Amino acid sequence: MTRLHDLSLVAQVGGLADGTLDPRELTAHYLDRIARLADLGAFAEVTPDAALRRAATLDPATGPLWGVPLADKDLVARAGVPTRYGSRARVHLVPTASDPLAEALDAAGAINVGKTSTSEFGLTGFTEPLIHAPARDPWRLTAGAGGSSGGAAVAVAAGLLPAAVGSDGGGSIRIPSATVGVVGLKPSRGRLPIGSGFDSPDGLSVTGPIARSAEDAGLLLDALVGLAPFTYATAAPGTGPFVEAARRRPGALRVGITTVSPWDDDEDIVLDADARTAFDTAAAWLSDAGHAVADADWHPFGYASLFHVLWRASAARIPLSDDDMMLVEPLTAWLVREGRRLSALDLLGGLASARAFERRTIADFAAFDAVLTPALAQRPQPVGAYAGHGPERSFAMQVEYAPYSSFVNVAGLPALTVPLTRDATGHPVSIQLVGRPGGEATLLSLAAQLERRRGPLPHPPAWDD
Repeated sequence: MTRLHDLSLVAQVGGLADGTLDPRELTAHYLDRIARLADLGAFAEVTPDAALRRAATLDPATGPLWGVPLADKDLVARAGVPTRYGSRARVHLVPTASDPLAEALDAAGAINVGKTSTSEFGLTGFTEPLIHAPARDPWRLTAGAGGSSGGAAVAVAAGLLPAAVGSDGGGSIRIPSATVGVVGLKPSRGRLPIGSGFDSPDGLSVTGPIARSAEDAGLLLDALVGLAPFTYATAAPGTGPFVEAARRRPGALRVGITTVSPWDDDEDIVLDADARTAFDTAAAWLSDAGHAVADADWHPFGYASLFHVLWRASAARIPLSDDDMMLVEPLTAWLVREGRRLSALDLLGGLASARAFERRTIADFAAFDAVLTPALAQRPQPVGAYAGHGPERSFAMQVEYAPYSSFVNVAGLPALTVPLTRDATGHPVSIQLVGRPGGEATLLSLAAQLERRRGPLPHPPAWDD
């Protein structure tokens, strides 16, 4: 028997539109699952009463997400709902005004059920804030879910939401999506007319979809791109509808492949056997499908120093008082202090280096329609693996886990992670596809082609709870 959470996002949107699904029943179904599977740590706040009221009083079907239960990442302010940014320094914060993303999702007809968990202020690639329980990999509950959109990825993987909206400033959509075996899409810089959370230097952070398939990710991307009236960003080149891109077969494309990461000269990057198998499998399948697959011959340099500046600078603007600094986690406090010590010359130098890296990377990848990399270098890390280490060692450990993520943000390119193979325990292992500026449609089409070759993946045990 098909249960409501077995239905894809595409099927749910279609059922809501034709009246075969009811927003109240669908919302109640997901709220029940969220309550029963709270130990997964996917949610920082749940708002069942408000969600059910909205489901019962929605205007007649309008908007691309009408009646779809969704949640805000806990970096997105929503009026009247506790918004803690994953931090003890914001434990009592209840905003009086909503961020543009929350308003836009409401305008699109979505039903908000609460807040998905995030790392403190979204600063790290793991979701284990001290303010609440960690987000856990639903395949292996002793492991963490990655971050910083860890709660959103867990919610999608475990059937607590049909899809989710995350934000990605250095891999925060793709790292948790790859960790728990769902599709995560970071759009091109400038693609969407809205954002979320704290502004980042150099436009690193973008909003994007987390979903169970390339088709579902395309549908949600279409909705996000079309959110009105927030049209103050310049759209990247390329056109939708992206859901249709996921449904059509790509023509013969040029695909570059590389296991090089820009951290190789500065950190101890070791690609484990399962990640290598997924990468090699993707390369072989793409070649079998008729694509011209070739070594990308990529030789990045000077990346670590520029990203260290950008990462510190991203924390410097977080509005924390001296009293707040006593409440935040040690890594956050260190980052904020280090960021505030940067001089204008330091920051301008880092930004100039970032722009040079962007130009070089786009030029290096210009011969290809997409570039294949591993998604992660290591298997999911145990909950608590990053605790007890100094800030610099913690950062190095995060880089060793996910060395292929942040450079895409610096270059402003689109990238998508998709689960492809399984390890000896049955856990999904993902790969990453990086596109040209505005190349989301190509990535979705390639990812869907790989999904068809792969076939259906099983769900984690929590799916049937």
